[in-house]
Amino acid sequence: MSDAPITRPRAVVLLSGGLDSATTLAMAQAEGFECFCLSFDYGQRHLTEIRFAGQIASKRAAHHKVVSVDIAGFGGSALTDRNIAVPTVVAANEPSDIPVTYVPARNTVFLAYALAYAEVLEALDIFIGVNAVDYSGYPDCRPEFIQAFETMANLATRIGVEGGRLHIHTPLIALSKEAIIKVGLGLGVDYGQTVSCYQLDESGGACGECDSCRIRRAGFEAAGAPDPTRYFPRG
Repeated sequence: MSDAPITRPRAVVLLSGGLDSATTLAMAQAEGFECFCLSFDYGQRHLTEIRFAGQIASKRAAHHKVVSVDIAGFGGSALTDRNIAVPTVVAANEPSDIPVTYVPARNTVFLAYALAYAEVLEALDIFIGVNAVDYSGYPDCRPEFIQAFETMANLATRIGVEGGRLHIHTPLIALSKEAIIKVGLGLGVDYGQTVSCYQLDESGGACGECDSCRIRRAGFEAAGAPDPTRYFPRG
């Protein structure tokens, strides 16, 4: 990193290329942070989202880093194992059921990398776009998880031991998808440059049928905003 003096507080922002993370980045920027974005090639079904993340970061971030980590080597998720189909119908599951699109320990791994990056940057702030309202039942999107990770971060780092206080920001955690979209539009987020689909094609076209696509579409409808998502043709 440069030895130039830090003029604005730095923050690490986890950026997937999706609607939520793009909104989170815009919110961090609006709060006055110099944003350093972190994206992951973790063996997901498609890398198109990383391209979109790069486009988003180029307009709002000081730097964008892409890290490779082989979460797919363990399998166990429809997003990393092509032998597990991505659901395209609403299942009649109990509310406590965790869907097959959950990637085991993904946010734990991502936040651990963000924590290491934050220490190098001498940043005390990490932003992640997790949501506990319009989400798919993932355990690592809950406030309890975020609070526990923040506690651990301040015990396990030099910054924490030497008197600094690391904070994990989750500005979307209690917002509906409608509210997230309204906030983002107010901050000038171009949602046409974001992707949310679990099974994008190479051009960034969305299936329109997976859980993520359904939640995204319903959010735009509730917000009374045009949905800029590009859908690929279905046979």
